[in-house]
Amino acid sequence: KRKSGFINVHLRKDFVSKQLSSLLMNGVQPPAIGKRKKVILDFSSPNIAKEMHVGHLRSTIIGESMCRLFEFAGYDVLRLNHLGDWGTQFGMLIAHLQDKFPDYLTVSPPIGDLQAFYKESKRRFDTEEEFKKRAYQCVVLLQSKDPDFIKAWELICDVSRKEFQKIYSCLDVTLTERGESFYQDMMKDIVKEFEDKGFVQVDDGRKVVFVPGFSVPLTIVKSDGGYTYDTSDLAALRHRLLEEKGDILIYVVDSGQSVHFQTVFAAGQMIGWYDPKVTRITHAAFGVVLGEDKKKFKTRSGDTVRLMDLLEEGLKRAMDKLKDKERDKVLTPEELKAAQMSVAFGCIKYADLSHNRLNDYVFSFDKMLDDRGNTAAYLLYAFTRIRAIARLANIDEEMLRKAAREEVLVLDHEKEWKLGKCILRFPEILQKILDDLLLHTLCDYLYELATTFTEFYDNCYCVEKDRQSGQIVKVNMWRLLLCEATATIMAKGFDILGIKPVERM
Repeated sequence: KRKSGFINVHLRKDFVSKQLSSLLMNGVQPPAIGKRKKVILDFSSPNIAKEMHVGHLRSTIIGESMCRLFEFAGYDVLRLNHLGDWGTQFGMLIAHLQDKFPDYLTVSPPIGDLQAFYKESKRRFDTEEEFKKRAYQCVVLLQSKDPDFIKAWELICDVSRKEFQKIYSCLDVTLTERGESFYQDMMKDIVKEFEDKGFVQVDDGRKVVFVPGFSVPLTIVKSDGGYTYDTSDLAALRHRLLEEKGDILIYVVDSGQSVHFQTVFAAGQMIGWYDPKVTRITHAAFGVVLGEDKKKFKTRSGDTVRLMDLLEEGLKRAMDKLKDKERDKVLTPEELKAAQMSVAFGCIKYADLSHNRLNDYVFSFDKMLDDRGNTAAYLLYAFTRIRAIARLANIDEEMLRKAAREEVLVLDHEKEWKLGKCILRFPEILQKILDDLLLHTLCDYLYELATTFTEFYDNCYCVEKDRQSGQIVKVNMWRLLLCEATATIMAKGFDILGIKPVERM
């Protein structure tokens, strides 16, 4: 018994060796979660008729990665895109559509640039009194489900949807669309339920709900009889809990909405929709994206940065970087294209995910494409290097599988031992993120794994060659297996982060 109050635990080498062999033979195993639970993730959620901007980028990347982690761990995951596809702005959009494309019901209108279309209709709404009146009438007709107006609404949503899909395809993101419109018919019942339980007060013509612990009430009916965000978020919460039967609800929305969501969740608890001891509901908040001047990320003219422009710029810069390294001379055109996409989108995602999501982060292409330090570029290069070692030794997958069954991984060198222990920490890293939803921990781990691997590779020969002839004289099989185990973990880590590595770069 030690008096100092410490308990020292020593890992046995044969234990680590056996775990590594099991990893090589059975692949990466997810952390154990017990009963299969249902997770509902609300992320991305842009507004119809507006461009996706950098703020949506964070929600989209973080949400996608969380989904992949929960899916890998064996949860049943519903990925929801809570689109802003309903509301008074559709009145002015439909009125403008009727003026600009009067035959929209028979001929599909070539709206093309929806952003410009939105700005035109907004300008008219702000300056033309007659147009404004018509816009309000359009809202009423849309809300009463008039078929012509529903058709106009669907047309506008479709144009937006196609634009969003281009971005989701680039970023390899999958979502089930379920916008605010989905919950419209539930609003009346929500108001009635809060009224029946005596939670509603009338204030200046509005119906409000005060929630203990929050100074600002939720407004569930406006003085003109219309519903609000508060009403639709309550309807969505109720549906996800009682209809979808979610065990874990996660909202990936910026920190600015923090008080709003805490109030909505507390209202749901107050009315008895869920018990926080049984159901986990989290607002996974995130900070804003800053430009290199540490101010909110904007274009030179002061507009918000369009996401598509950003992704295209990323592709261009990634290709420049690859050409600087003369990769276009050694890779086939297909390999070069794959490397370009891997680097461009991988770097944009990793730059976001490697920062604690609660903090703001500075968006810098130069930093994210740097192949030194904790960047996707560094990790992707490290991965292709590891993958090339076995190729260099003419060892194929079948030989590696055979070796994994028969070889004992000797971990005598301190760098082998250090790498072996690092590889085995992967499941506990994932377990931690399932608890706190902070994905930068995974990035930090992958960076540590890559640097630990580099130390090992610099100190331990895997393949020895004759200095004169360049012929391979000796292949150290258990070290090649360590390389393979490292690559296996990195590939799984990349997959969770939504990054696609390539074999050659």
